[in-house]
Amino acid sequence: MSLAFLPPKFPRFFAAVYGLVERIVRRLGPAIRGSHLERPFTAVERWTKAVLFDCRMCGDCVLPATGMVCPMRCPKGMRNGPCGGVRTDGGCEVAPSRRCVWTEAWHGLKVQERSREFAVVHPARRHDWQGRSAWLHTTPPEEDAATSSPAEAVLRDPASPLEGLLRRGVFAVTAEMTPPDVIVRDEFRQRLAHYRGCVDAVNVPDGPGANCHLSSLAAAALLIGEGLQPVMQLCCRDRNVIALQADILGAAALGVRNLLCLTGDGIGQGDHAWARPVFELDSATLLQTATMISAQGRLRSGRVLAEAPPLFVGATISPLAEPLEARALNLARKVAAGARFVQTQYCFDVPRFEAFMREVRDLGLHERCHILVGLGFLSSARAAAWIQRHVAGANIPDSLIRRLEHSSDPAKTGMDICLELLDQVRAIPGVAGVHLMMHRQAHRLSELVERSGLLAGRQAGAWGEAMPARRKAGTGVARSAQCSDS
Repeated sequence: MSLAFLPPKFPRFFAAVYGLVERIVRRLGPAIRGSHLERPFTAVERWTKAVLFDCRMCGDCVLPATGMVCPMRCPKGMRNGPCGGVRTDGGCEVAPSRRCVWTEAWHGLKVQERSREFAVVHPARRHDWQGRSAWLHTTPPEEDAATSSPAEAVLRDPASPLEGLLRRGVFAVTAEMTPPDVIVRDEFRQRLAHYRGCVDAVNVPDGPGANCHLSSLAAAALLIGEGLQPVMQLCCRDRNVIALQADILGAAALGVRNLLCLTGDGIGQGDHAWARPVFELDSATLLQTATMISAQGRLRSGRVLAEAPPLFVGATISPLAEPLEARALNLARKVAAGARFVQTQYCFDVPRFEAFMREVRDLGLHERCHILVGLGFLSSARAAAWIQRHVAGANIPDSLIRRLEHSSDPAKTGMDICLELLDQVRAIPGVAGVHLMMHRQAHRLSELVERSGLLAGRQAGAWGEAMPARRKAGTGVARSAQCSDS
């Protein structure tokens, strides 16, 4: 049942009744829990919530904090949304005929005048709690502590050259490189030639578009071997919490220091549409997990590691995707979960991005994380139209498409447009860098960087000082965390 189209009084009414019932049941809980009454009570709760909220009985209900809309209706199972794939009409990325659950949740919270709660980080679901009564069982305090985002020390040392640049106020440049399908070392090196000396770090996607490519972990390790600094993407679509943590530890062991946490594209978009998605975590709870490993040296199970690997943990955001007015609070949620840098989706509509950044500055988020704006090269009107149709949140203004349509040299016009956008976003307060997505246009990267003056006479990725020592988790023993120039 969707509450998004009901009169404003209904979400308030449901929230009031839910809160009253919850308070009563919690008082009676000790008497009911474990008795012969628990099973019939749970059945009544399941039926009632299913009828009113299409509830999936995850066992850790967050309805009051999500506008009385069950987030488990999301095809990706996101307990912290929305993803960046919400369509212009508010439709779901995975099921376009359905309205995005988190768009409905935003509506419900606004009606209740509780919009700020949209930034709350909700815990990951636990499969062993599925079907239990959320009213009779409360989350144990130790569980809350195990999944909370640890605050890092103010004077924590930079984990990577990229973080060091951003903390010194240098305008950073990153770019995305889709890994090849079959790894041939010479072919890989040829691809890297377009990035070498042009960017501070290279993003390696994790199964972009739900298509199979060389793993981001392997690609990141190869980049390090070639003297380039990787930003390794890690998405929740294909791994459970054990595999995700194992890849984080494996990446750290191979020298990867920059980790970008994503929920992941829907399986149906890719070339293995019959595969089964996992989505045990979402981007926010993956951020919590990576931050927990790096800051406290422990896993989600609570097990303490021998040492805490240094990681610069980041996330992606879609400032121009629906619901627009909730996107700054969505960023606040990711910052609260542990994001220390973010890279945005394409931002071709600079005025709308400026409005987003005003909200970000009002919340003080630009002081808590580094924001790198996503830009791309439009090689033709056809390419722009394709992005407009297929990339949610890209929102290319019609004026830019018309310029490309009427141009006698679309490639030159595309370069001019990209340079103009770069100048505009660099002037926006709170912007710390740029993330360039040059799909099939990586050969133009050096020209773009040179003409824009992005590097301002400095060496891309230069790191002129030794990385300080890192301490083992829970001990005073230090170890080397040197990062070479890249």
